Amino acid sequence: MTQSRTRAPEPESAPAAGPSTTASTTAVIIGFTVLCLSYMLNAMDRQVFYPLLPQIREDFGFSLDQTGLLATGFTLGIALTGVPAGYLLDRLSRKWIIVVSVVVYSLGTVAIPLSAGFGDMSVYRLVSGIGEGVQATAIYAVIGAFFFHRRALAAGFIGVAFGLGVFLGPIVGQSLATASDTWRTPFYVFGAAGLVMALILAVAVPRAMSEAVAGRSGTADTASYAHVPASPYNRGTLGLGIASAISGLVFYGFLGLYPTFLQEQLGFQPPQAALAASLIGFGAMTALPVGWLADRYDQRMLLAIGFVGSSLTALLAYRFAEGAGAQYVLAFLMGAFASGFLFTNCTTAMQRAVRPEHVGRGAGLFMLTYYVAAAFSGLLFARLVGSMGWDGAGLVQLTLLPIVGIAALFLVDARRMNVPPRLART
Repeated sequence: MTQSRTRAPEPESAPAAGPSTTASTTAVIIGFTVLCLSYMLNAMDRQVFYPLLPQIREDFGFSLDQTGLLATGFTLGIALTGVPAGYLLDRLSRKWIIVVSVVVYSLGTVAIPLSAGFGDMSVYRLVSGIGEGVQATAIYAVIGAFFFHRRALAAGFIGVAFGLGVFLGPIVGQSLATASDTWRTPFYVFGAAGLVMALILAVAVPRAMSEAVAGRSGTADTASYAHVPASPYNRGTLGLGIASAISGLVFYGFLGLYPTFLQEQLGFQPPQAALAASLIGFGAMTALPVGWLADRYDQRMLLAIGFVGSSLTALLAYRFAEGAGAQYVLAFLMGAFASGFLFTNCTTAMQRAVRPEHVGRGAGLFMLTYYVAAAFSGLLFARLVGSMGWDGAGLVQLTLLPIVGIAALFLVDARRMNVPPRLART
């Protein structure tokens, strides 16, 4: 199937052993739009924490190590739920898993401003991560199955929603905190918004869309997947798992303490740091054109571009750029390379490395490898800052580490994946 221009993906005429009923085009558009909006809120909920960290740190007297762990440790919850969620998604209703997960992370968010100290705040952050991780795994499983042959383009729309959330989260959060004169207000607002979104998801997402196996139901699947390894744990998922882990270390290592670096090292004011953090999300919205490319070109090449681009961007941000304008541009570029290129291609390539019936586990494997690394990226970066300074930490974790990700791509064989024949080359 070919496309002459970028547009929202339509449901596939391919196959499924899912629900016996089909959803109308209107129902699919509404359902897909609501899924995108829910993931945008997910991103806003995550991102609001980073620019408020300096205020939270001052309020509680946290060390830089504690601050770094709080910044990215919540992703351990995302990681731990990846494989179990993927297993359940191949067996239970994806729609209701999404609804429950949104409720869970929203309750965790509401609890954060009620924290007494580092210990319980860490727990609330972990609960938020669990809910956000299950929701993300489920959403990617839904689009990977329903938009089977154009999953990367569909993932691009989800990536745009994520980027918009990353862009809006810090701006909205900082505005709410400034207006109310407390960092606690944004967490109450975003938590309440999540509970409302859970109700909308329950009503708006059609079951025929959420429970599809490999495309729209109603026709038989005539494609052969014998060339794809029978086990979801194979050499391709190993290579992509390593690449995903490196991506998580790089992106969340950058995200977690970047606003702190701007304020404490470069002397930025809180609104300036919040704007820089928001521009990362603006860059992440390049996931849409990248997703279009990923359905047409070798994803290993696109991943290599992402690693090289994020490496050079981090080098400039932490060692050379000091002005606000330069940092704004570099924040945008980091979002484009680390999220638009790396995240979009890692998650969809991992699903293409497994057979259709294992799409849930493919999504789960990505969440596990990406977010286990992301969970400790903030602590690792803080430790490196303590021993090497900000520029040294940026050099080691964000500039040199991507080389390992590029090396891991040599384990991936496109001939053993669900890709168009013209892309299946050594």
